Amino acid sequence: MSLSPRDRLIVPLDVPSVDDARAIIADLGETVSFYKIGYQLGYAGGFDLARELIAEGKDVFMDLKLLDIDNTIEKGVASISAMGAKFLTIHAYPKAMRSAVAGKGNSRLNLLGVTVLTSMDDADLVDAGYRFTATELVAKRAADARAAGMDGIVCSAQEAEAMRSIVGPDMAIVTPGIRPDGSDVGDQKRVMTPKRAIAAGADYLVVGRPILAAHDRKAMAAEIIDDISAALAERA
Repeated sequence: MSLSPRDRLIVPLDVPSVDDARAIIADLGETVSFYKIGYQLGYAGGFDLARELIAEGKDVFMDLKLLDIDNTIEKGVASISAMGAKFLTIHAYPKAMRSAVAGKGNSRLNLLGVTVLTSMDDADLVDAGYRFTATELVAKRAADARAAGMDGIVCSAQEAEAMRSIVGPDMAIVTPGIRPDGSDVGDQKRVMTPKRAIAAGADYLVVGRPILAAHDRKAMAAEIIDDISAALAERA
């Protein structure tokens, strides 16, 4: 996968308003080329902002984690694909993923199957009624994503190395829960540093709070990109 270190960093715009998002984008300038928009901003004008960013040449990750009946998924994905977004998340249920693949058609949209949220551990899965450990469920859903024709998966960096053998060399592995050394883990439970995540085989890193809460956001983003570059050099 031929990607520059800069292209591998995804910054989530997890803020309550478009004005807040624009302030982050202005702070980061040309250092960051890839932004993620989820529920919080999406429902507060984020879809229009996504279109603006795409028109400006930025990559956009629509983190909507879709899960619904087949027809709704297919039609929803078709609508999102028309926006020109690069990534869209689907909960990694086989029927939902197959419907999403049908909906994207020949667009540039890349569909990512969400395996197990990085805020969940084995005990959380037991509470939710699953009989799998987190690692087991991630592996099952990664295999289902490959069978459905998805373009990649979202998993913890702790599982990235093992998942590569399941999804193969061409599917993207996107890892949230990235925390530089010394950063607050917050509500994340399965975390890893940027350098270790890339070394483990992750293709893209989603780094939110360590950048958004930094005194100098641009400097923190640049530091993470340097870590990615160093890890890629060691991985080569």
